[in-house]
Parts: sequence; structure tokens; C-alpha cells
Amino acid sequence: MSVQEQEEENNTLVQKVFDLYHSISNLPTLKPSKETNNLFTQLVHLCIPPSPIDVSRLPKPASDMRSRLIRLCGEAEGLLESHYATLLASHANPLDHLHLFPYHSNYLKLSLLEHTILTTHTTTTPTSIAFIGSGPLPLTSIILATRHLTRARFHNYDIDTAANAKAARLVRADPELRARMTFRTADVMEVGARELRAHDVVFLAALVGMSEGEKEGVLEHLGRNMAPGALLMLRSARGARAFLYPVVEAGMVGDRLRGGFEVLSVYHPEDEVINSVVVARRCAAGVGVVVRPSTCPFFSSFR
Repeated sequence: MSVQEQEEENNTLVQKVFDLYHSISNLPTLKPSKETNNLFTQLVHLCIPPSPIDVSRLPKPASDMRSRLIRLCGEAEGLLESHYATLLASHANPLDHLHLFPYHSNYLKLSLLEHTILTTHTTTTPTSIAFIGSGPLPLTSIILATRHLTRARFHNYDIDTAANAKAARLVRADPELRARMTFRTADVMEVGARELRAHDVVFLAALVGMSEGEKEGVLEHLGRNMAPGALLMLRSARGARAFLYPVVEAGMVGDRLRGGFEVLSVYHPEDEVINSVVVARRCAAGVGVVVRPSTCPFFSSFR
């Protein structure tokens, strides 16, 4: 494909995203409904195919639209999860009905990928894991806790009290899981070193820090307060998928952090799993930022 043809293809993609953005922004509500679900399904299907588009080079009108669209997607995602958390909680054992959530299979694949990455970069099994931005339907924590890290404790943080209450109801019928799951209402910027340094792994949800400045602030805070040697798991996006989620650049993870992170690898899925996965290790005191190739052959590293 010539440069001109690629540019025309990118322009067509951006115009289609613009059209869907206008339709979504004119909805009376972002709560789940036939119309809302249809528009977001169209948007996801448009953005999933691999695309060489670089959203950092979008003209300002398109860039501004993307920022607003990501916030709309975040709001809609929260409402969708809240809806299904309520539905699941109506069952005697909500964990037996997780498949009712329409993106459950995506979370199964993403959690398997993230666990595979963890085992690649750790020599011991993590025992204490934090998930920041867990929301009302903490599927990653639940899936990791029940399928992959069956002895670890999971500490879930979300800024929304109602979301935490809904999440806690999902695990209350399972005494073993309930004993390993905590839910705390807190802004990540208020979670200090005393708590963060207790965790072997910290997951950061894709929508915690939606703008570049917000994301950098969160990453800098984690860099100051996580334990040396702890792993940071980040979710990013590439190509057209970056119209749905914020992008985490290598420089955000490295240059902005006072304590420094060793950026280990980034993996870009090309199936229906939308999020890219970035993994970094908190450097020991006195060690600067390191960016090195991945040791895992199917992960592409930051160079």
C-alpha cells in the first residue's frame, strides 16, 4: 500500500470514528440499551482490526474528539459493568454466572495473557496483588484468584464506594475467595507507600488516568511508592484501538518515574482482546530507568 493510500485509509477510519462519536455523544444516556449497545459494538468492531494509524499524529480536532470519546467509553463501560454486577448479585452464587457478562471470554483471555507474563518475569509466585481501578465487576481479580493465583490475596482499589459495594457482593457467597479479596474506596494518589509496598504486583486499569497528564501523574506516584522489585502491569492500546483506551508510552513508564522502572515487555494482541499489556519492574533504590528486550519470544519489547 502506498503512503497516499494509507493516508486515505486512515482518513476514512477517522471519519467513521467521528460519525460514531457524534451518535454516541447525542445519546440521552450511556446506560445499557439496544441503541447504546449497538453503537459501541460498531465502534469496537471498527477499531479492533490491526491498523497502522498513529493517534499521536492526529490533527487537533481528531485528537480532541479521541480524548472525549475515551471518556465516553469509560463512562459507558462503568455503567455496563454496574448493570451486570447488579444482575449477577441477584443469583445465589454470582461466580457461577460470570459468563452472562458479554465480554467474559475476553477477560478470560486477557487474564491468561497477564498471568503468562507474570510467570515469565517472576521467580516466585506472587502472594499479594493490588488492582487499581477494579470497578463494580472486578473480573480480572476474580479470574486470576480462581484460576491462576489461587493462594494470593487481592487488594482492589476504586474511587467509587458504590462500585466497591457491588464488587464485594459478587464474592460474598464464596468464603474462600471472600477471605482473599478486599475492596477499598480510595483515589490511587492517596494510596501511600505503606500500602503499595506490601504488594508484589500492582495492576493499573486502562481507564485510571485517561489523559496523558493524568496517566503520567499516576505512574509517577506508583514509581515513588511501590516496593523495589515489584511488578507493574499496565494496559494500553495500539492503532485504532487507541480510540477506545489511553496509550501508555515507554517514556511514561520510564522517564517520568523518579525511582525508575525496568520496562520488561509489551504485548499487542491482534484478536478480540483490545488492550495491549505492558509490564515493568520497580528498580532497586539507586538504579535508574532501564529499558531492555523481553526474555519471552512472543512478547515484543520497547526498543
